[in-house]
Amino acid sequence: MIFTPPHVYEQQPPAFDPSVIDTPAYVVDLGLLETNLRKLGDVQERSGANVLLALKGYALHASFPLVRQYLKGCCASGLQEALLAHEEFGREVHVYAPAFKDAEMAAILPIADHISFNSPAQWQRYRPLIHAARAAGRRAPSPGLRVNPEHSEVEVSLYDPCSPGCRLGTRAQALEDKDLEGLEGLHFHALCEQDADVLERTLAAVEQRFPRLLEQVRWVNMGGGHHITRKDYDTERLIRLLRNFRERWGKEVYLEPGEAVALNTGYLVATVLDLVPTDIPTAILDTSATAHMPDTLEMPYRPHVIGSGKPGEFAHTFRLGGLTCLAGDVIGEYSFPEPLQPGQRLVFTDMAHYTMVKTTTFNGVPHPDIDLFDPSSGEMRVVRRFGYEDFRNRLS
Repeated sequence: MIFTPPHVYEQQPPAFDPSVIDTPAYVVDLGLLETNLRKLGDVQERSGANVLLALKGYALHASFPLVRQYLKGCCASGLQEALLAHEEFGREVHVYAPAFKDAEMAAILPIADHISFNSPAQWQRYRPLIHAARAAGRRAPSPGLRVNPEHSEVEVSLYDPCSPGCRLGTRAQALEDKDLEGLEGLHFHALCEQDADVLERTLAAVEQRFPRLLEQVRWVNMGGGHHITRKDYDTERLIRLLRNFRERWGKEVYLEPGEAVALNTGYLVATVLDLVPTDIPTAILDTSATAHMPDTLEMPYRPHVIGSGKPGEFAHTFRLGGLTCLAGDVIGEYSFPEPLQPGQRLVFTDMAHYTMVKTTTFNGVPHPDIDLFDPSSGEMRVVRRFGYEDFRNRLS
């Protein structure tokens, strides 16, 4: 079954001319990005919660000067993202990983504001380092524990942080009789592309299962997966929910969306290279599902192409294939009003989040350029162009 999220049809056609783009290329529209940021900033202001950029979903630091005008900081999934947040974003740095190495912890302690541990054992291992740093007057992050609410409403198990047996977060039963002294935060993450009603039910599970820890801590991180910038998202319900929680518990609250920051702000522009007469005519593109948009195979889902329809909706149906030798490097089947032609540009929508951060150089397929488009000036800026050296230097 191929999943098509409803939001993939929300993005407007590009305000730039795709025919002038060197392909393949990711293009992020700064105007669309700022529209999302304004909405997130409004949630911050009216709810009193803090919104962080989740770098695992969107890490295009050329756009950070705009993003940091609205958001409080970044959440990082380990040392390298933490360094990126510290060096390029310059505001709060929050860090979580399923486990840390000693050398990583030594580098994280001086730059992080919050750190969330995945288990009591990890907290107990590194608690002395945090206490020692504080005792010596050095900077050290506020420590928290990630918990598993055991409340699951995510349909795709690959993306479900609360699926049975999931390694992410500690269950309530595992905290019985554990030494939690010194923990200052509670962190949970249970959503994926979901609305405020799911957060409301998840939060009820957290309050039911972790009252002792909630009483103890001074901050609560409600993780990501909040689809706040989707058109039909219930923003008012979210704001009401966050306000009520803060009034009830008196805690500082954080949200860390990644997808919502860059939702429907980017495009992937590709060129048709060849047409292969298979059972359904296949257009070979200068991009790749497996190398450039892996979620199309992992989820799987069908990204939208500007001007296309579902198979059979228009007169001419094509299968869109990638440039690698992987037999399954297929993006999907699409129909078009006119037959595709070599040299024609195709524009995939919603290609800013979970694309650039997950790409590979498999098969030596050229990595797409990364472009920023400023609609106020009409300027298209290539912020990164990849070449042979990037492929070569990756492995030796």
